Amino acid sequence: MSKILAEGSASQEVTLLTIADEDANKRNWGVLLPGIIGGTLVALYSIAIPFIAPALRKHCLPFVPATSKQIENVLIMLKGRKGMLVDIGSGDGRIVIAAAKVGFKAVGYELNPWLVWYSRYRAWREGVHQDVNFYISDLWKVSFSQYTNIVIFGVPQMMLQLEKKLGDELLQDATVIACRFPFPHWRPNHSFGEGIDTVWAYDSRSFRMEKEGDKAFVKGIPPS
Repeated sequence: MSKILAEGSASQEVTLLTIADEDANKRNWGVLLPGIIGGTLVALYSIAIPFIAPALRKHCLPFVPATSKQIENVLIMLKGRKGMLVDIGSGDGRIVIAAAKVGFKAVGYELNPWLVWYSRYRAWREGVHQDVNFYISDLWKVSFSQYTNIVIFGVPQMMLQLEKKLGDELLQDATVIACRFPFPHWRPNHSFGEGIDTVWAYDSRSFRMEKEGDKAFVKGIPPS
């Protein structure tokens, strides 16, 4: 009889210990699970916010990767050019890397840090890292006066303001290549491609002469 009671008591203790272990595990998961979920959300937020933030700006430059045809058309328009090249809103770096492969010293400005880091990795992987630089920067806070070749994949809402900025900053030997959308007032010297792959090339001598002519007209100076 005593043996039966002892076995029953031992069985109850095992059951109680098992229940206690299960309760402890539940409590541990209750603490860990919110932490895991919270950490995951923070990680996702830190990755997503650089892509979302530009869309919240007044003049945004969203990341839309250039197609291989667009890159080909840009390189055609750059043929015979020399000097430093800059891609305004360089995204994942494909224009800068392609330009470096045909002999340019090239620079990309991009607001999204993830894309800048990825661009640097791609440049290293493709063996052109010594000829390129990528900077995390707001294009409206950068002067482009030192560059003679400027590439921009813009959106219609920003082209007028960018036209004014580049018109004020660029030297007379610069060429601006606009992709997808042309500038609203400048007259292109050349265009190439069709549809969304169209690129337009603008000679800074042309739009600076137009600007100087407009200033002279405002002052009442007759054209020469």
